[in-house]
Amino acid sequence: MNTPFYNKTLCRNNELVSQAAELKDQQHPQWRLDRQTVDTLLAASDPTDHNLAELARLRIRYQGFPGARDIQADLDRVLEQWDLTETVLFEKTRQIHAIAQVYRGQSSKRDDWS
Repeated sequence: MNTPFYNKTLCRNNELVSQAAELKDQQHPQWRLDRQTVDTLLAASDPTDHNLAELARLRIRYQGFPGARDIQADLDRVLEQWDLTETVLFEKTRQIHAIAQVYRGQSSKRDDWS
């Protein structure tokens, strides 16, 4: 079906889907706190175990999230800065969590389920 009408319709539908996706971007309820964390990660040149764990946690939180594009882009930048792939990051953080409690001492009475 390579008719001009079909191609125009297909292109127009793709444009509409793209525009609808942009309109549906959401703000994550944790955006403000996460923005501060991401800014800290961007400033870190030599990541600590805690930095790596935070990056992995935020990568998981924003994976597939329809919005917070600034945070998602900056998380990609942090990976590049630290010369890591997501796979390597997750391997490292699994090892870190297996031998240490990264978040010990950060007394928070509430769970962070978001």
